[in-house]
Amino acid sequence: MKDSTPLKHFLDQQLPAALELLRQMVGINSFTTNPEGVNRLARFTTECFAPLGFTAESIPSANPAFGAHLVLTRRGRSARNIAMISHLDTVFPPEEEARNNFHWQPEGDRIYGPGTQDIKGGTVMMWLVLMALRAQAPRVFEDTTWKLFLNSSEERFSPDFGDLCRSRFDAGTLAALVFEAEGRRGQEHLMVLARKGRASWRMTVNGRGSHAGGKHSHGANAATQLGHILPRIAALTDYSRGLTFNVGRVSGGTVLNRVPHEAIAEGEFRAFTPEACQHGKASLLALAGPGEVRSPDDGYTCETKVEIITETRPWPRNPGTDHLYEFWKQTGEELEFPTNYEERGGLSDGNLIWDAAPTLDGLGPWGDNDHCSERSADGSKVPEYVEVGRFVPKAMLNTGAIIKLTA
Repeated sequence: MKDSTPLKHFLDQQLPAALELLRQMVGINSFTTNPEGVNRLARFTTECFAPLGFTAESIPSANPAFGAHLVLTRRGRSARNIAMISHLDTVFPPEEEARNNFHWQPEGDRIYGPGTQDIKGGTVMMWLVLMALRAQAPRVFEDTTWKLFLNSSEERFSPDFGDLCRSRFDAGTLAALVFEAEGRRGQEHLMVLARKGRASWRMTVNGRGSHAGGKHSHGANAATQLGHILPRIAALTDYSRGLTFNVGRVSGGTVLNRVPHEAIAEGEFRAFTPEACQHGKASLLALAGPGEVRSPDDGYTCETKVEIITETRPWPRNPGTDHLYEFWKQTGEELEFPTNYEERGGLSDGNLIWDAAPTLDGLGPWGDNDHCSERSADGSKVPEYVEVGRFVPKAMLNTGAIIKLTA
């Protein structure tokens, strides 16, 4: 950028208004299974973008327990369009926010609160960038068709949102820009170029119940059999493949005087490549079948069943994303804003759309401790926050890169 001073000055002037929008968004509880709150946030978000010329469309989620997805559109003078992706929901139920006194709380350069980083701060970043483009690059703003997609249930499994986005992309879609928070490595600000895929699974062991005192030898203890299997699941982690397994929940048995007839484990595995995901899936499914725990009386054997519950494919490194990243890298060099990239283990909506349009992630502001609402007196627990000082520099980077992209 030849002279970024006017852009910085404009964004500095807009920051107070942006933070006020964020304050009001954070004040609306939008836990995924609070559809009234999610829809209320959607209405407020529509009001925020209406002065920029956006019209709203509400699309019911495939899951009736969730709120509606939101699509905001501003038609430009050309068919060329850019998609901006965010989401409406958070992971915090209203009672958790109340219990932990977790709300909008500025402290120095940090603002704590639900969604400040993930992802209401990202939605506000979209607003800042579009405001800057309208004022500082009006030709780009007016020529381009802008499509904003806000998922009502990103924090849960929501493949229907990916289908919605893909149905609105076309040959004129230059990019799908995902406004999840940026990463940080030292002084470098990291864009996201790839994400792991994820599958959730359930393992059910069926044994045979019996009286733990009078007929102990008749039983086949399902909990004991599951205990044999859990280390085998953990051993499937292979860091050389980028493959990780996590046992997230274990349950079994009913009462203490009964040999457990059933035990259940649930968890997930993740990997960056389709090949590693397939290897992990096959290895897990291979653990199904008869076990080694048997009834001493008659040899009745525990049986293990493995189910794949959900699957989200990986977003691998690809030429479309790499090409997009170059615009951000070049702009970062011009602004002396250290910019690099990462491949991130967590999911985002980018996993659902990366092969439908060139996709780049990590365009939101820097913050930390997303999905955490607890604060401890000794500082070992710190809730989610966003850094105020990162909004303007990141908005400058995004604005400059979009101008290059549309040139």
